[in-house]
Amino acid sequence: MGEGAIERWDEGRDYDNGSITKPLNQSSNPSQNSFKSKVTSSNPAAQQKLLVVIAGPTAVGKTPLCIELAQAFHTEIVSCDSRQFYKEMQIGTAVPGESELAVVKHHFIQHLSISDAYDVSTYEADALQVLDELFRKHEVVILTGGSGLYINAVCQGFDELPDPDPALRKELENTLKSQGLIVLQEQLKELDPDFYEIVDINNPKRLLRAVEVCLITGQPYSRLRKGQKKTRPFRVLKIALNRERKELFARIAERTGQMMEMGLLDEVAALQSLRHLNALKTVGYRELFEYLDGRCTLAQAIENIKTNTRRYAKRQLTWFKKDKDYHWFHPDQKKEIMYLVSSQL
Repeated sequence: MGEGAIERWDEGRDYDNGSITKPLNQSSNPSQNSFKSKVTSSNPAAQQKLLVVIAGPTAVGKTPLCIELAQAFHTEIVSCDSRQFYKEMQIGTAVPGESELAVVKHHFIQHLSISDAYDVSTYEADALQVLDELFRKHEVVILTGGSGLYINAVCQGFDELPDPDPALRKELENTLKSQGLIVLQEQLKELDPDFYEIVDINNPKRLLRAVEVCLITGQPYSRLRKGQKKTRPFRVLKIALNRERKELFARIAERTGQMMEMGLLDEVAALQSLRHLNALKTVGYRELFEYLDGRCTLAQAIENIKTNTRRYAKRQLTWFKKDKDYHWFHPDQKKEIMYLVSSQL
């Protein structure tokens, strides 16, 4: 699918006649805004430190803004982008460059190998430990990424879900192997249409687990994930970034071209023997594996990366729009964002 065949984007009513909506609860004068109503705290009686979440779709411009915020508030950045955890996946996941990493200390960037076992529950525990250490020396810490599930794990905890059923897990894995991903996709769409709309439907591990939980409990996975929030020893301020659709799509196309120029094809080719690993079943890698298999041309693979990245961005926006605690901004609204963070200190 080429650039002229992009899908309709109207989830969350982000756009009105081609113009991005105004940030939620924001007037033209920042001093008139009721910002504090959206800062959540597990323990209002305490004067707690502040975790500033900077979320948004891929390619929206989170990294440069987070670096400016971290410099302004003399703090560090904790990444919750699950695609950037892996050392072997640098180009295709848009990991911050060496110069950016040198300016501000980042945590959870390329700290794992793609062969390492790692899940959201483990990340929750690891991230909370790092935050405990950071809040001993900083009043503010920045948490950023496009993985909504990982953001929620840090901010409110990850629900206790049933342990895997070995027999059912084996059955689902056999189904995946013999009939392909589409069978699990259709099964999840029937069992839990809400989660189907926001999950990465090309991620077999997440699909399999969601279907498994639905079948074990008889309830939608999305309903089970909305349990009691866990107590956190810090306040949370959630900020989401967005751009007009054409602007965001153009940035996605431009970044895809830059990745190819940086050597993405070579990066993917070097990982072919490991393509069965879950970490590599993601946009930017799947499409080039298909090219290396001779199933499409390189030009088509590049177009497929752009198309699938747009779809990924759409799912990210759908996820974040469901959380009413977010304040929405264009990345260029740095003054307003700085004011919002400062108003909470």
